Amino acid sequence: MNMQNNRNETIATSTEASGPVLGSVSSPDPVPIPVAMGDGIGPEIMEACLYILNEGGARIEPIFVEIGEEVYLSGHTSGITEKTWEILRKHRVFYKAPITTPQGSGYKSLNVTIRKTLGLYANLRPVVSYNPFVPIKHPDMDIVVIRENEEDLYAGIEHQQTPEVVQCLKLISRPGCERIIRFAFEYGRAYGRKRVTCMTKDNIMKLTDGLFHKVFDEVAVEYPDIESEHWLIDIGTAKLADRPDSFDVLVMPNLYGDIVSDMLGQIVGSVGLAPGANIGDDYAMFEAIHGSAPRHAGKGIANPSGLLLAGVMMLNHIGQANAAERIHNAWLKTIEDRVCTYDILRKAREASADDGDYTEVGTVEFAEAVVARLGKKPEYLKPVRYSGRPIMLSKPVLKDVRGKRMELDGVDIFIRSAELSADELGQKLEGAAGEKFRLIMISNRGQKVYPGGYPETFCTDHWRCRFKFIDNAIPGHSGHAGGHAEIRRLLGRIEEDGLEWIKLENLYLMDGKRAYSLGQGE
Repeated sequence: MNMQNNRNETIATSTEASGPVLGSVSSPDPVPIPVAMGDGIGPEIMEACLYILNEGGARIEPIFVEIGEEVYLSGHTSGITEKTWEILRKHRVFYKAPITTPQGSGYKSLNVTIRKTLGLYANLRPVVSYNPFVPIKHPDMDIVVIRENEEDLYAGIEHQQTPEVVQCLKLISRPGCERIIRFAFEYGRAYGRKRVTCMTKDNIMKLTDGLFHKVFDEVAVEYPDIESEHWLIDIGTAKLADRPDSFDVLVMPNLYGDIVSDMLGQIVGSVGLAPGANIGDDYAMFEAIHGSAPRHAGKGIANPSGLLLAGVMMLNHIGQANAAERIHNAWLKTIEDRVCTYDILRKAREASADDGDYTEVGTVEFAEAVVARLGKKPEYLKPVRYSGRPIMLSKPVLKDVRGKRMELDGVDIFIRSAELSADELGQKLEGAAGEKFRLIMISNRGQKVYPGGYPETFCTDHWRCRFKFIDNAIPGHSGHAGGHAEIRRLLGRIEEDGLEWIKLENLYLMDGKRAYSLGQGE
């Protein structure tokens, strides 16, 4: 096998059993595809995948781009150059091996940057059982995780608020929720799935996760042919770990989707088996869900399966279903023949399977085994069949809520103080409130500590102080300059009292209803 020469050849890629996501019309000409070899184990598994795709009949022309660790360390703190951006924007489909983000506060995740910049709002991660050849406790497991890909805590907006407290902003938008939830239902309908399950933690995060759940319930009504249900993420994840075969399509916010898909990947045998597609209205990126595993780099033992199956998803996406089907079935036959890398053999041993039935191979040998089985189909595992006509998922038409009436109801002012107790701070702020405001409460790390706090509550140097406008104190103040001017005057009085305010959050009513959370104990 000569993988080193593949960079100058026409090659193909691979996909997953559920078929295409968003499709394009097949062309007899090779499709130019930007390809990133990645870091750590990335170059090894990408070489193996390109070799299989080329031998499997994929009609793609790789355009190799540089991203990742070397680009970071050369001075590009985003990990990508403007030239690479131009290539990605021109060709719209990207096949990427895992990369390494250097340690240090000056480097941001390139994966997140690419997803957000190109609008890749849907992260599609299928998780399928290959039992008994990859021994697991759940032989009927066939789940698709659809993860919101742009928002939530992955916005990465963090601040050091005080010497003792840092914050990370969790941003959830209604359009972001609606896009991913409609995508999940459209995907379920396109691929004959029976149920879509939403998971959030909206009993605690009533506004952010509450919005995701609310939109899910609204959209579900429009798909009466598909069952819908909601689970809290904690008990839902426990249920997934115990009975994953009882779930079908999962849709959830960014962080939960990342954690759950990795957990399911491990349950199914190895995260090395799990592919991922990042889909937007105009662009798509295909990758394995695992990282660059630098401790295994250069050993020739990494499992290329996740990246290969992501390539199969890519082939379906660009309309090359025949090659996708041929490669996928050859891969299934390889798994069925118990030819495997170390991670699968380890799983077999953990399950007390007879490891004498397995042939352990390295990355290159595994690729050669798949190529040797091209044209064959599995006998026990279900062969895949791709129609050759990509299923087109319609772009969502989103509900416009920008015309809702918002009224200014008050303000949360965050104050830094390591010297004052809650009662001492409260007494100062009662005087600063003036005639226009009433001090409602002070909380510390979300827990109300004034008035009526308890001495047992542990406090830091970071205090949230909630002021609300006194009824009719400012006629017509709601959402107008008068209310904002009064907040500025309040800040001035706080400064005059020798207190340091570090941030503020306006409190709004939306269509007359409270649009901010109560404090714990308020």
